[in-house]
Amino acid sequence: MQRIYYLASITALLALPSTHAQLNTLAVGLGKKYFGTATDNPELSDSPYVAQLENTADFHQLTPANSMKWDATEPSQGVFTFSGGDAIVAQAQKAGQLVRVAWDVLNGTSYISTVLRAARAADPAAKLYINDFNIEGMGAKSTAMVNLVKSLKAQGVPIDGIGVQAHLIVGEVPSTLQANLAQFAALGVEVAITELDIRMTLPATDALLAQQQRDYQTVVAACRAVSGCIGITVWDWTDKVCVFLEPKYDPNTELYQYSWVPGAFPGQGAACPWDANLVTKPAYAGIVAALS
Repeated sequence: MQRIYYLASITALLALPSTHAQLNTLAVGLGKKYFGTATDNPELSDSPYVAQLENTADFHQLTPANSMKWDATEPSQGVFTFSGGDAIVAQAQKAGQLVRVAWDVLNGTSYISTVLRAARAADPAAKLYINDFNIEGMGAKSTAMVNLVKSLKAQGVPIDGIGVQAHLIVGEVPSTLQANLAQFAALGVEVAITELDIRMTLPATDALLAQQQRDYQTVVAACRAVSGCIGITVWDWTDKVCVFLEPKYDPNTELYQYSWVPGAFPGQGAACPWDANLVTKPAYAGIVAALS
């Protein structure tokens, strides 16, 4: 099983009908390495959810959404636990899927080289990425990422790729997305869209869902057009909300939300390609269109 490690910085750092299409099958057919999804430990007790999670025709890569972050793996200094992450790795191994690991959060450019070198020494086979938000379009932050990667490569620091998170808003996909992915790839590193979701102000309407479909198509088409963009991960795949899981994720309502969006952006949601009933939305058809 290949492991892909990402460092997250919050500073400057076929044409098939959509009902039968298979996202990973389409992506791999175009030369991409995977189409994947994030997941989290509480969701693994939901049998219908897991059945689709294991559908490798749609998802050939899993990312633990939270269980491999520092607060989960080292809840107090010097005390380590990897049980949550191990459970998701076991789930991926069961289905023959890749695993992408995210370490949150890394600040300070001098520390980046130390961490990357340590990660390479610990696992020489792992792909090492820097993963960041708000670098989807060209601008000051994406330029800072270009300069950082150039500097790391000049110092001989191991860096294999750039992760573009792509937490986007309906109707606001940057027009320079494809050009930006291309400039990252031109650095001689892989590029991946790592946390894709496209949120809207609720309630969802036909017009918003239609725009969301176009937006998903635009994002996926941008990755398709850039040969160095090797894969796409959605940041969980369903808008589902339920009451049978741990209430700590939403203490106000005691509901567990599979997507992070409603908890982070009150009044917004419906960000995923499947709806709350695990049924594909127009957004799914947009992804299919981009990959077909």
